Amino acid sequence: MGNARDREHRRTAEPGPYPGAAADPVAEPGPDLPCAHPHPHPHRYPVPDAAAYLAGRWDVERTVHDLRTGAEGHFRGTAEFRPDGAAGALLHHEEGELTWGGTVYPASRTLRLRPRPDGTAGVDFADGRPFHDLDLTTGRWTAVHPCAEDRYEGCFTAVAADEWHLRWRVGGPAKDQLLCSVYRRRR
Repeated sequence: MGNARDREHRRTAEPGPYPGAAADPVAEPGPDLPCAHPHPHPHRYPVPDAAAYLAGRWDVERTVHDLRTGAEGHFRGTAEFRPDGAAGALLHHEEGELTWGGTVYPASRTLRLRPRPDGTAGVDFADGRPFHDLDLTTGRWTAVHPCAEDRYEGCFTAVAADEWHLRWRVGGPAKDQLLCSVYRRRR
């Protein structure tokens, strides 16, 4: 499924493997784009401390749209934000299954959340490379991450104490995707 560079890129992006197709540059996400859980969400839940809010286990449902081909996949799994070392860092580990083209693939990712005293956080890839900042104090945050020739634009929306949504628009020469995720706190 692609060359070694493609496989490595999928491992460090949203949980994969997500097939990609050639694409034009990213367009600004808008309400006309397909999403099982539309954004922008009308309700926001202000979060004074991102790390405290995210700590724990979450069920994750994600729809992956290949906007160029019209193909669609679904990820279902869990996410856990657990303590990781000094300075209050949290390890964010997701794992589950991605169904794409009738085939089920195991999928996972690991990120690290570094809390800051003001309630915001830095998010890094597992290998320590920076990914994006996160500030949920208003209940919504937009992040942009250039990754080689690709561009990731994410919209985080906290909608309740036990639910948040994440929408990534990914574009570049090899892909044009929309990933829509809903996280619900595990009971």
